[in-house]
Amino acid sequence: MADVTDAAFRRVIAQYGKPDVTWTEFVSADGLALAPEEGKKKLLRDLVYSESERPIVAQFFGANPETMYEAGKLAVRLGFDGADINMGCPDKSVMRQKAGAALIRTPALARELIKALRRGAEEEAMHLGVPMIGISVKTRVGYGKVEIEEWMSQLLAEDLDALIVHCRTMKEMSKVPARWEHVKETVALRDKVQQGKEKKTLILGNGDILDTDDARKKILDTGADGAMLGRAIFGNPWLFAKGRTVDMISPKEKLKVLLEHTKLFAKLIGDIKSFAIMKKHYKAYVNGWDGAKELRMKLMETNSAEEVETTLKNDPIWITHHVGK
Repeated sequence: MADVTDAAFRRVIAQYGKPDVTWTEFVSADGLALAPEEGKKKLLRDLVYSESERPIVAQFFGANPETMYEAGKLAVRLGFDGADINMGCPDKSVMRQKAGAALIRTPALARELIKALRRGAEEEAMHLGVPMIGISVKTRVGYGKVEIEEWMSQLLAEDLDALIVHCRTMKEMSKVPARWEHVKETVALRDKVQQGKEKKTLILGNGDILDTDDARKKILDTGADGAMLGRAIFGNPWLFAKGRTVDMISPKEKLKVLLEHTKLFAKLIGDIKSFAIMKKHYKAYVNGWDGAKELRMKLMETNSAEEVETTLKNDPIWITHHVGK
């Protein structure tokens, strides 16, 4: 999730509720390969990770097999556990590059990109004498309509390690409920086209998952191998913590983690990303108690980690509970 699951938030998540696998924000393969040196350095900051986040997958987007080949090599050099091509993003600026969800309309190119990513990763792994990384794709069930048979069969023919299926079409964006029956259909298609193979592509469902209990139910209902959670983690780094739900987290702890998150953001990427990005998180962190709205409004006026800390330390919740002691 661009400007959400950045290096700072992923590190917070790893500390408070580590998932089984973590994906980075998506990064332009073209930019990593072709941008001027200063631009490349900035993009590489999106791929900074801590050991606490492992296993971690580098996510790329693009429509050029040559630069995707280089992205595969880079993922191995940087020590990632996997590399993923985003073929589901409906953002217009991404699709104008014939990338993201636009690839649903060009399956031959999509397959070329997968081959190029894998080839780059394999060559670099052999060169460095390290194990091969996993290769995956995240996509949607179709472009203007559901195209499970036509689209997913193309991807499954590439023997991906994992295929993440977002249960809406590109045109639907996130405006309609996710239809998990399409994950079940993809699982059935996988079993059909990969029948007899020792290692089958893992199918992970995505879309409208409320929490980990809901994810487990959807996995059981569809026969999927797992589920990917995105929006559910917004403001809830405890999402994957066993035995804890967000309604069990006190306002005191939410504010403590909000400040930790803010300071990490400033330290890791504050020089290259707008502080306004953090304000999206404040909307999610600060809610559910008396005075939350007023505090949220004050936080929206801040422009630095220092201002956030001062604002929090003057809030009744912080003062009452001696947060940070």
